Amino acid sequence: MTLSQSLRGYLKPFTESVLAILIGVLVGAIVLWASGYDAIAAYKALVVGSVSSLTNFAQTLSQSTPLILTALTFAVGSRTGLFNIGAEGTVYFGAIAAVGITQALPNPLSGIIAGILVGALWALPAALLKVYRGVHEVISTIMLNWIAFYLAVWLALSVFVSPSNANRTVAIPPSARLPLLMRDTTLSWGFVVAVLAAIVVYVVMWHTKLGYEMRANGYNPRAAEYGGINPKAAAIWSFVIGGMTAGLAGAVQVMGIPPSYAISQGLANVYGYGFDGIGVSLVGRDHPIGIIFSGILFGALGAGATKMQQAGVPLEMVKVIEGIIIVAVAIPGLLDLINRMFRRGRV
Repeated sequence: MTLSQSLRGYLKPFTESVLAILIGVLVGAIVLWASGYDAIAAYKALVVGSVSSLTNFAQTLSQSTPLILTALTFAVGSRTGLFNIGAEGTVYFGAIAAVGITQALPNPLSGIIAGILVGALWALPAALLKVYRGVHEVISTIMLNWIAFYLAVWLALSVFVSPSNANRTVAIPPSARLPLLMRDTTLSWGFVVAVLAAIVVYVVMWHTKLGYEMRANGYNPRAAEYGGINPKAAAIWSFVIGGMTAGLAGAVQVMGIPPSYAISQGLANVYGYGFDGIGVSLVGRDHPIGIIFSGILFGALGAGATKMQQAGVPLEMVKVIEGIIIVAVAIPGLLDLINRMFRRGRV
């Protein structure tokens, strides 16, 4: 494939994504005007709150960090022909693992490794159920998400509860916290870890034999198996790699976000990132490099929400506008996913 052909292959999805963003913004503006709000002022506040200063942009990058990592979980599964939505539960255990291990080994590396390993282990039940019992991954991962939630809540509020504050776990020791990239912000080295993880996943999926086998299985499992590829191994590796990135998301979230550096009651500060990562992956076309940029886009929407409220737009309407933009930009990626599933004969 020539360089020009390669560029054309990337230009089409990029153009579609930009067009989808513009459509989402336009539809959101119509909804705002129809509801009696100043759309121009609202969008100006969104931009100001997310990218108008280094501090605001740092907040955008901070909010994008766990989303990039959980999006990688879904993307790896999608590229392998799996609909893995188990990142949510894995994030909880990655955070719990980081809190627990750093009490005994108070350094950042131990927390990161613990999150990765525990994430991989928690992904194995769904992988084994899929490969050896034929249980659909959507069913198993949804069930495991709820098991993870209640088990993690119990661990957070009993085993690792703070003796001085029953509303959170013990804190990550100062020596194990990820350093901040910018003072007086929540942007830590976790963002760098997330970007590096995306690059590693890209290299594995596009420049190694294992990645080729996983992607080939995603395109056509029968043809891949006929060509000597083990579909069971491809599926298991897909879950394991996805579990690693989701577990890492939980670890860096609790290790890098001040001021508490702990898991809040009800898992409030680690909740929802696994499901949000699905949208990030779809917008990024299930490609690790695209996910970095789509994660930053989602982070900007989150960071600008507060400014939109200050511009007179109520929180409920802010969520509506965010949802409209997210749905619009996710549609091209969703169509790609459906097309791949049709080609595989899964729907």
